[in-house]
This record gives sequence, structure tokens and C-alpha cells, in this order.
Amino acid sequence: MGSVAGPGRVEARSAPPALDRAVVQRFYDRMRAVAPAAVGAIERDRADDPGGAFADTACGRLVRSLDDAGLRALGMWAHHWCLRFYDDDTRVGRRLVAEIAGRAGLGWTADEVRWMLGESYAAPPTVDDRFTLPGAAASELDPAVLPE
Repeated sequence: MGSVAGPGRVEARSAPPALDRAVVQRFYDRMRAVAPAAVGAIERDRADDPGGAFADTACGRLVRSLDDAGLRALGMWAHHWCLRFYDDDTRVGRRLVAEIAGRAGLGWTADEVRWMLGESYAAPPTVDDRFTLPGAAASELDPAVLPE
């Protein structure tokens, strides 16, 4: 399955202006920094009891080890991963997204929210939870800085 994100994605004529490529590249660089730990934690949790207390999971330990910027990058990566690979077992990844979405005050930027919303709108409408994280992040911003 191909990525739902990236410069090759077709955009509607009424879509808001695309984010600057340098900004998007910084997002991908930050996500790549947390991706190896995230993949490892998700795989360990998939092999263990994915229904246990979040704090006791590998993902829970990873979340505790990161600062706010790291949590935003992890959230963006997990959001992107869950949308791209939705046909696989993504319960653990969706739980991680929900846990990060439940944390207030992470300092989300308008560009981060715009990027996640773009990912969400590009995902098939059958993808559950596609607006969980961008919705939570957007709720912390002034609505005037976001597209309608």
C-alpha cells in the first residue's frame, strides 16, 4: 500500500495552500528520529497483551521518555503509520494515537495540525480514528489559524 502523504498526493482545487516543502521535510526528519523506537515499542506491545494498562506497555514507557516535541513527532508518526497501514493490525498504534491525543498542552503548531488534517482527509473514509489526533491538536489552537 502506498503512502497517503507526500508531494505526489493529488489535491482538490479548493484545498488550502500546501505546506512549504522545508516545513514538511522537518516533520519527516522528526518522525524518522522516533520511528525506530516507535516500531519496536508497537511490535513488543502487539506480541504482548495489547489490552494491558498503557503505562505498563512498551509504548507507555516510550511516551514517558519523550519531551513535548518528541511526543508530537511520535503522535504524527503513529497517526501517519495507522493511516498508511490500516489494513494491518493497528490496535496498538491507534491506542498510542489516542493516548497522545488525550494529552493537553503539547504545543502543537498550526502547520503540524494542517499536515495531520491533510493525512486524515487523504485516508479512506472507512479509516476509524483518522481525525482523533488532529482534532485534539486543533482544539488547542486558535481556529483562525486552521483551514475550514
